Amino acid sequence: MNAAKSKKNEPASYEAAMQELEHLLAQIESGALPLEQLLAGYQRGAQLLAFCSERLQQVQAQVQILDGQLVRPLGEQEA
Repeated sequence: MNAAKSKKNEPASYEAAMQELEHLLAQIESGALPLEQLLAGYQRGAQLLAFCSERLQQVQAQVQILDGQLVRPLGEQEA
């Protein structure tokens, strides 16, 4: 798959990806999909999970930059 085609299938946002993933999961769990559609749904789900994971990593990196240091464990107070 080339980069242009990959970008075309990329969700508009993290929230859109999660919504599509939830819809796919419901279809897969229903057991009503033919084998070919089940495989396509699984592949699309894997793409969506990768997109969400990458987006979360990007946001975490931005938070760390804004915080000026590594994220502190919960409960740790600034001195």
